[in-house]
Amino acid sequence: MENASRAFLDAVRKPMRQIRTAIGAATINRSLLTSAERIQYEGYLRREEDNTVILGLAKDGHSIREIMRRTGHSRGLVRKILRGQRSDLFRSRESSLELHLPWLDARWAGGNRNGAGLWRQLQGQGFRGSLRVVTEWATRRRHADKTDNALTRAPAASTIARLLTIGRDRLSKSETITVAAIEGGVPPLIEAREIIAAFQAMIRKRTLETFDPWLEQARSSLVASFANGILKDKMAVIAAITSPWSNGQTEGQITKLKLVKRQMYGRGKIDLLQARVIGAT
Repeated sequence: MENASRAFLDAVRKPMRQIRTAIGAATINRSLLTSAERIQYEGYLRREEDNTVILGLAKDGHSIREIMRRTGHSRGLVRKILRGQRSDLFRSRESSLELHLPWLDARWAGGNRNGAGLWRQLQGQGFRGSLRVVTEWATRRRHADKTDNALTRAPAASTIARLLTIGRDRLSKSETITVAAIEGGVPPLIEAREIIAAFQAMIRKRTLETFDPWLEQARSSLVASFANGILKDKMAVIAAITSPWSNGQTEGQITKLKLVKRQMYGRGKIDLLQARVIGAT
């Protein structure tokens, strides 16, 4: 199940350009960028040039080794670009204001536009961030109100994967709009979500008859690498679906052993572990 979730996250990273276009974050208004974001944006443009060159070489049939020789980039970087893992526009870090944004939006809509005043009110609610964080937010919001084309950020791939897989009743209004835009603009990603959900349902319900059709569909989707891995271990996966046995008990005992060893600050050798675990039993 964990591997399936990771496979969907990798699938989300591949069409990030289409996702940004779908939610309106493909065009950047430079006047709304802070100094730090402007530096990041310029770096993004440089990365996009490298990405275009490497993707073009791969499309022409050149091997990773040949692409490395021509561009001077490392194997790891070339692989990231080919897998779509190097297209984020801004570094995605959770802001200390994240939990307070609904409250700030409500205050802003009510006419409270003073950054210092908002910061003082937030402190009364337990906010421990600096004054600068709130004033920069207020400045950005003020500029956005004066500009028709406001800056829209694409969420991080992990955030998108979470939004696409949780229940709609747990989404906020803005998150629902984002999900609807992605669903309408990036159909292959929605297909990948359905394929991962079908795999998880197949494991839970132990329906082996759907395995081969699922495998054929998955191998032509965004989660093809996950499907190819399943194909290599086909017999093991079939056994996991059909067999009533699992390694849950083994994993539980391993976790218990690791816990006991950490309690001894790394000094738990075999004889001492045996005395504590087997002897105690």
